Amino acid sequence: MTQRCNFDCFFCHREGEAPSSGEMTSKEIGEIAGVACKLGVKKVKLTGGEPLLREDITDIISRISRYAEEVSMTTNGSLLKENAATLREAGLRRVNVSLHSVDPETFAKITGRDALHQVEEGIEAALKSHLEPVKINMVVFKGVNDYEIPQMIDFAGSLGAILQLIEFQPVLRENQGAWHRFHCDLAETERWLEKEAFVIENRALQARRKYFLRKDGKTTCIEMVRPMHNTSFCKNCTRLRLTSDGRLKPCLMRNDNLAEAATILRSGGGLDDLERVFRRVVELREPYWREGM
Repeated sequence: MTQRCNFDCFFCHREGEAPSSGEMTSKEIGEIAGVACKLGVKKVKLTGGEPLLREDITDIISRISRYAEEVSMTTNGSLLKENAATLREAGLRRVNVSLHSVDPETFAKITGRDALHQVEEGIEAALKSHLEPVKINMVVFKGVNDYEIPQMIDFAGSLGAILQLIEFQPVLRENQGAWHRFHCDLAETERWLEKEAFVIENRALQARRKYFLRKDGKTTCIEMVRPMHNTSFCKNCTRLRLTSDGRLKPCLMRNDNLAEAATILRSGGGLDDLERVFRRVVELREPYWREGM
């Protein structure tokens, strides 16, 4: 939706986007979503930057929900408290909240903001507004927040939320130094989960594993997002991204195979022209993380 954000996370990868100041209009987003859903897309996720910084976000959700079976959002949660109910009324069905620590000091170190309380209130508002299931996205960093994994599992379990443990990837060139310093191999964590879980499932999308733990009568679901060490994850990815400035992007990790979408509408092209671009971009898809890399 935008590259603008009210946080300053040291690892931000901007969804793999190159810097851009341009943003699509809500009308353009709705028309492109309509073509995507006509071609078989059923679920649309809104990301950023921080999507809630867009003043027209409810209009965007309303337009997309005319076509998609599910509209969801990834957000840092800091603006959810004020907006959760309105978003639900507009057609938003669930949220992923990026929360990498429940320790105020560590949270501030990662995000550059003293806003943990606002995020926690945002999660509570999302649950109250039935934006469920709420997923908590935790990118794990060596020596920064890796020790917090058990605490984050308990936190998610206390809310009835799903915890996604996400491997830190070297998405952008400027992230390479941070990746070498903070990348945390989650293999040991996954082995622990295999021992502790009473149920293990494989999610069809991206072949990711889901572990179900039980504690104090409550069940917590933990999903592992490890594309670098699970090449099936990449091979089974069916996602297609639309950048904030209106280009179709087949892969998070690449910027050499994008195709213009919004400019087709701006130059007088029709929906049939957009459909052809979608089909061409899908043919360009290929796994980024492969065996032997």
